Amino acid sequence: MQNYQRDAAGHLRCRTTEKEDGPGLPPSSRAVVSPYDTSARYARHGHVIRWKGFAAHLTETCASDGPNVITDVATIAATTHDSQVLPGIHTRLSRRGLLPAEHLVDGGYTSRPHLEQATREHQVTVSGPLRSNPTRQHRHNAGFARDDFHIDYERRQATCPQGPVSAGWHGPYPPSSPTAAPLIVARFTKSQCRPCPSRTQCTSTADSPRTVGFLPRDLRDLQLRVRAEQRTPEWKARYSIRSGVEGTVNEFAHGHGIRRCGYRGQGKAHIQHVLTAIAINIERLSGLSPTEETPTHRRPTAFQNYLDEHELPRRKSWQTLGT
Repeated sequence: MQNYQRDAAGHLRCRTTEKEDGPGLPPSSRAVVSPYDTSARYARHGHVIRWKGFAAHLTETCASDGPNVITDVATIAATTHDSQVLPGIHTRLSRRGLLPAEHLVDGGYTSRPHLEQATREHQVTVSGPLRSNPTRQHRHNAGFARDDFHIDYERRQATCPQGPVSAGWHGPYPPSSPTAAPLIVARFTKSQCRPCPSRTQCTSTADSPRTVGFLPRDLRDLQLRVRAEQRTPEWKARYSIRSGVEGTVNEFAHGHGIRRCGYRGQGKAHIQHVLTAIAINIERLSGLSPTEETPTHRRPTAFQNYLDEHELPRRKSWQTLGT
């Protein structure tokens, strides 16, 4: 019934995405997409990946001095952002005494507030690509981006690359979502921006002055430090180990059919995910010989074997790295 409504004349009509025609369709977080499981939700990642159901997040060891085992499984609503899962993962790992010193994650988990929270609450360094600066100047690599402004937190002012000092300092405003960070906004006046010879490099509107949004000092220092570190060859080599978990996800999905859930409800789906992870761990540990304490390397994939058999080069991140 969520997809239908009665109009003013009492006729039953199908709801559309245009709210001018009525209340519109419910958001994905509340829309029932399956008559068999009312807790399942529809989700889409990019333009290709789409599914109905839940999302499973796997955490796996990747040290060279032990077998690779799955240490945590999180089953969440499909519409929940990846970065919101990270605090719960660290809490469960802490309770089991399995917290890593460094947690390698992909870009979907690297919310700046959660990176700071992991360090503060669990002494865990979360390593993963941070989102790039979203400003127009940074995307086009032209003009004055926010990092070109000098921020003085003590005097509560920002200085333009051309010299003018901001006339207003507001915030920090509370975050707009669980994955966002608090924001401070420095504002310049029209009298400062209009006569500026570089105004077109700073703002695209004729009458509006420039406003600059940036993070509080602790989060901004963290962001600058992490982005600088991620440009180093050492960080890239260390982070390449994370690619090993993609093989585990593939094993989870295709080797054990986890994308077809045999139970209804998120709770029972989570039990299926946990039991599957236990089966994978048993399978891996049983593959060790009695005299071999740790495996020498991860078993190569069929694609890696194909490249080797035909003497085709493969990227470093595809090579077996002992994880």
